[in-house]
Amino acid sequence: MSDAPWPAEGSPAPDFSLPDAEGRVHSLADYTGRWLVLYFYPKDSTSGCTTEAVEFSGLLPRFLALGADVVGVSRDKPASHRKFIDKHELTVTLLSDPETTTLAAYGAWREKKVCGKACIGTVRSTFLIDPKGVVRKSWGQVAKAAGHAETVLAALAELAGS
Repeated sequence: MSDAPWPAEGSPAPDFSLPDAEGRVHSLADYTGRWLVLYFYPKDSTSGCTTEAVEFSGLLPRFLALGADVVGVSRDKPASHRKFIDKHELTVTLLSDPETTTLAAYGAWREKKVCGKACIGTVRSTFLIDPKGVVRKSWGQVAKAAGHAETVLAALAELAGS
């Protein structure tokens, strides 16, 4: 579990090396030279997570036009990601972090309240990382999944100078 703050804006993004739905490993270095939207979400196929993934997928052409890739991370295994992607025709890349190493590095694995009870889990959060691997914008605790992708896109458009 992480009690550490989320990576500060202006700081280097923590490295990661995680498999996607096909088992291919992705690392931060793979995105050098491009913007990266790295978002953390609790669980495949739950209502808020589905809303977020569908919205990011729908806006993916606009993110790509601004030179950004969109990658989601959860504890779910690659096979779960494959089903989630197929069921909702998602176009974003989903990475699997069952050991919570990357979740913790980004401060997304922490205590949270679910139905009024404290528990340890994934806190919905998003980081906008520039082409040099520096965190330029962070949303440490996304309160509402709906509309969040549009907020991130607006921030990218401003930062990328478009």
